[in-house]
Amino acid sequence: MEQNHEEQPMTEVNETGHTENPIDINTDESIGGTAHLNEPVASENEEIEKLKTEIQELKDKYLRHVAEFDNFRKRTAKERLELIQTAGKEVITALLPVVDDCDRAEKQLQNSNDAEAIKEGVQLVFNKLRSTLQSKGLKPMQSVGEAFDADQHEAITEIPAPNEALKGKILDEVEKGYYLNDKIIRFAKVVVGK
Repeated sequence: MEQNHEEQPMTEVNETGHTENPIDINTDESIGGTAHLNEPVASENEEIEKLKTEIQELKDKYLRHVAEFDNFRKRTAKERLELIQTAGKEVITALLPVVDDCDRAEKQLQNSNDAEAIKEGVQLVFNKLRSTLQSKGLKPMQSVGEAFDADQHEAITEIPAPNEALKGKILDEVEKGYYLNDKIIRFAKVVVGK
């Protein structure tokens, strides 16, 4: 005996055992409420295209930022190199008059026998050199008689102190230390009493 496998509409049975509105599982898209099932395919394609466009815009924006940063990096490296190469220009320009005075003093040394005049001229050149350097922020470090400080001084040697008060103090300065705008640029080389 063959069974008929025709699809029968499902029916709901209520509490009293009677059947109510039959529900057809195999719905047709023309039946209300099912037409939207085919719509997502079109809207998904639109959404994918929108996301692809957005990704492309973000890629372009990213590449522009990378290029801008690379240009900035190259420009600052070039400016830094130029600054390093010309950093001393101002100081050298300020020292040129002192060099001119040295040239004049050298000529006077060759032509003059007056030791006092030569000494006075050389002293004027030294004073001009010191004042020019001080105007650029150079300041000599005062070390002799001060307590030894490893942050400012470099001890060359220790010698016996002439008295107890000079123990641990600087007795002599072999090489003067300097500040440039209150920052140490050269440590003083000193002799310390022990």
